[in-house]
Amino acid sequence: MPWAIIRLIQRAGRVDRIGQQSHEILCYSFLPEDGIEKIINLRGRLSNRIKNNAEVVGSDETFFDGDPINIADLYNEKAGIIDGDEDDSDVDLASYAFQIWKEATEGNNKLRKIIEDLENNVYSTRKLIENGEEQEGVIVYVKTVDDTDMLSYIDNKGEIITQSQLKILKTAFCTDKTESLPRIEKHHELVDKGIKIAYEAEKNTVGSLGKRSSIKYQVFMRLERYCKENEDTPLLISDTLKKAIDDVFNYNLTEMAKDTISRQLKAGVSDEQVADIVLSLHDEDRLVITREDQKNERMQQIICSLGIKGNE
Repeated sequence: MPWAIIRLIQRAGRVDRIGQQSHEILCYSFLPEDGIEKIINLRGRLSNRIKNNAEVVGSDETFFDGDPINIADLYNEKAGIIDGDEDDSDVDLASYAFQIWKEATEGNNKLRKIIEDLENNVYSTRKLIENGEEQEGVIVYVKTVDDTDMLSYIDNKGEIITQSQLKILKTAFCTDKTESLPRIEKHHELVDKGIKIAYEAEKNTVGSLGKRSSIKYQVFMRLERYCKENEDTPLLISDTLKKAIDDVFNYNLTEMAKDTISRQLKAGVSDEQVADIVLSLHDEDRLVITREDQKNERMQQIICSLGIKGNE
């Protein structure tokens, strides 16, 4: 049993990656049968070790007591059980999307030209794949006013199916042979709902830190800790650093900043090094996206939408 849910995702990610030739990847996780559990007390011992670990280093994970996720459902991979915990920050979505584009258009200049000539707000519909994962609805691809690419997946009732950008991207799978169907009746209404969801997501991100797993949250907490530990050394805590910290809290990080900081955090850099990186990005005006940076207030752009249509 892994210590954290992300281990299950990482386990699959080590084999299901760009360049993998197999069309199907099977990952198996094992739990002891109830009878064996009574003998070896794996669950109890693990719970105790997690508790001891949390007392020493701190932990935000909840596994058993009061956990809304049933551990057996997790290992049985019940549909949607870890949607809320899937961390897209561990996946380079831009590279993933580029690989899809490259594989689809390599040696197919006709298809490349068709796609490149498409205007924004184009839409289409394909048949729902009966695999237990997809639901009838609409996928909306929006570029926000801050040039952030966002995907929304809405069911026919206007409810969010999943907020995992990676899962939505995979759900949008089509080939150049995929049949285009007439749009579903409420297609445009659901697109409007998807736009509002993207707007709310963007608005809620500004002035907040987001999930604990987000780059924004991690870098802000590291900087706050660095300042607290060096509050008796004013020379290390400059006004520029304080301004940079405020910007991190109040605005969205640029894609370049997220990518740069993410790589350094994974490399295990110190808090002082994080502060130096943030200061460098701030000095180069590449740390955050502010409203003042935009000469003209722009509306969100609907790049495209895809209806998922079930059997009628």
